[in-house]
Amino acid sequence: MTAIGRREWLLLGVLSILWGGSFLFVGIAVRTLPPFTVVATRVVMAALALWLVILAGRRAVPLGVAVWASFLGMGLLNNAIPFSLIAFGQTQIAGGLASILNAMTPIFTVLVANALTADERLTPARAAGVVLGFAGVVVMVGWEALGGIGGQVLGQLAIVGAALSYGFASVFGRRFRRLGVDPLATAAGQVTASSAILLPLALVVDRPWTLSAPGVEAVGAVIALGLLSTALAYVLFFNVLQAAGATAISLVIFLIPPSAIGLGWLVLGERLEPHHLAGFGLILAGLAAIDGRLAAWLAPAR
Repeated sequence: MTAIGRREWLLLGVLSILWGGSFLFVGIAVRTLPPFTVVATRVVMAALALWLVILAGRRAVPLGVAVWASFLGMGLLNNAIPFSLIAFGQTQIAGGLASILNAMTPIFTVLVANALTADERLTPARAAGVVLGFAGVVVMVGWEALGGIGGQVLGQLAIVGAALSYGFASVFGRRFRRLGVDPLATAAGQVTASSAILLPLALVVDRPWTLSAPGVEAVGAVIALGLLSTALAYVLFFNVLQAAGATAISLVIFLIPPSAIGLGWLVLGERLEPHHLAGFGLILAGLAAIDGRLAAWLAPAR
């Protein structure tokens, strides 16, 4: 894994806020809209926004067959499969348990990267970091969230399946740097490919024209999902992925709970409990171990 610089850590922090909000937005949207309609609208809106930015900036549009085949693979692994599984899962289980199960993404990413890459091998420090980070998420979200394990098995398996898909996507997406595609075009191509998959699926399965008009809350949630948690988020995602690698980008999952809790404290005046701080400490230790900083700090001076 390439060393993570200050710029990449900053982008990961912003990305954690954008994706942390996506769980809230999805939870609101699926109250009145079926899952495929939510995810299809999300990616179509993101695709339109990103292509408008590309055309307005007169950026190069990638046209090669190899590039668009890669966009299709990335759209499946990073959008179509996990978005659909998460939207379905959140109709079955609470958001706290969903966020814990989703925190398995770095675990799967480390394992997939170890199996499929030559430069992101599993080391004891990296393995320890992943365990610490996952433990930190559990402590921060609260042990009571684990009380839902065992019920609604399909919903739980859906979130775990989404985490596994994200793990493969983080490794698969490394190819765009070799192909010379810039992060904005990569983000646009990915959500365009996933739109081509999800839009027909939503039309056939959900028949959205037969649904009642959604309320203002649901509309606002879907707009936020499309423009913030998808369009903007994936521009940042591919910037970090190209600069620091698959394992680095997966670390954002550990930062989502601290971001959500920190925003609740800052904006809504919610209390910070001791278990929040303890969980955050474990997450920081895990991130430092994966990044290699913890080993450097603990090494004896020579």
